[in-house]
Amino acid sequence: MTTTAELQALDAQHHLHPFTDHGDLAKKGTRVIDRAEGVFLYDSEGNKILDGMAGLWCVNVGYGREELINAATEQMRQLPYYNSFFQCTTPPTIELARQLSELAPAHINHVFFTGSGSESNDTIFRLVRHFWACKGKPEKKVIIARNNAYHGSTVAGASLGGMKPMHEQGDLPVPGIERINQPYWFGEGFDEDPNAFGLRVAQELEAKIKAIGEDKVAAFIAEPIQGAGGVVIPPETYWPEIQRICDVYEILLVADEVICGFGRTGEWFGSDYFGIKPDLMAIAKGLSSGYLPIGGVLVADHIAETLKSSGEEFYHGFTYSGHPTAAAVASANLKILKDEGIVERVKNELAPYFADKLKQLADHELVGEVRTLGLLGAIELMKDKSKHEFFENKGAVGTLCRDISVGNGLVMRGVGSTMILSPPLVIKKEEIDLLVERARKSLDDLAIRLKA
Repeated sequence: MTTTAELQALDAQHHLHPFTDHGDLAKKGTRVIDRAEGVFLYDSEGNKILDGMAGLWCVNVGYGREELINAATEQMRQLPYYNSFFQCTTPPTIELARQLSELAPAHINHVFFTGSGSESNDTIFRLVRHFWACKGKPEKKVIIARNNAYHGSTVAGASLGGMKPMHEQGDLPVPGIERINQPYWFGEGFDEDPNAFGLRVAQELEAKIKAIGEDKVAAFIAEPIQGAGGVVIPPETYWPEIQRICDVYEILLVADEVICGFGRTGEWFGSDYFGIKPDLMAIAKGLSSGYLPIGGVLVADHIAETLKSSGEEFYHGFTYSGHPTAAAVASANLKILKDEGIVERVKNELAPYFADKLKQLADHELVGEVRTLGLLGAIELMKDKSKHEFFENKGAVGTLCRDISVGNGLVMRGVGSTMILSPPLVIKKEEIDLLVERARKSLDDLAIRLKA
């Protein structure tokens, strides 16, 4: 049997990880996750860890679901793979497209399949420009996005995103992307009334459109709730104003639903929660609960009809667009979410319980704010919350808290000095209790370390 040390050595020799200082990781050694069940992970040393991040925001139905394993096995026996090029398709791909059209808002009945959320946003980058060209307005190319947004790590995805460290590598962003501020009230508008702040930040979109010229702006893209940016939940005035502005200026509204989609907010999509009507929706992650890589773009009927009537080919696609095995697993995953009433249970039972329990951490000396929506949560760590003073090196504090938390048997992610949570949607109330208990212990341990 291969030991953990041997696995770590092999990993350091051959495996380059995402978003990693590889020299530092080689010194520390990777944590080898060996198996998982329900909401718990087990590493190669036998440690049992509550997965407070559902993998990477994605394992919505939890680990070890036989229905998904069987769906993959059966499809692989019949037809493991075929492509969607050359005017071909497969039954699982057709069925998944039908299911998604049924779940999506009423004005959306088409889907373009991809292999990931990054690929979905790459597709959107090209599709919005192609759409306007088909409409006889090829000059409408500019896409407006937000600071601190995350839309993937491909060239187009990273460019659409607003994270400076990513832009500092590889000469990003690409041309044709403009930016407005994020609706991060706690960090950037704390002295204002939240609703006044939400309205003001939303109206930056209108000002930006006027500055660029309505005839040049193709779309506005945003996550309903910013995930990797720190679970930034916009004030209630924000999204209605964004919708109004997009409608007035005929700008496509793009909702990046990669994190919010498939029950995370207690609705099927974040767009449903906020009552907006997007023209395009990027999906991935919870679509298959992470069991196989798959993503897509949900496309409004008016865009699909323009593509169909244009007489032009859309020169875009991927080898794994509509992969039949991934599609079969995604279909089985959607069936679990529906048949077990998981989305409704999140809304009516788990989200209120999660909010009540997590907000008990607000009394901790290091915690400036706790915010939740659905099964998304954020814990803002502060040097001195009485003065609204953040730590000078937010990243170091967040990373230290993350490492302490994993040592205490809980996966929390650090975004700067914000600790974020996104547990599987099948988490039980007693497991939420355990999550909060371990989070508090981690905060206590962090306070001791910082004082030392």
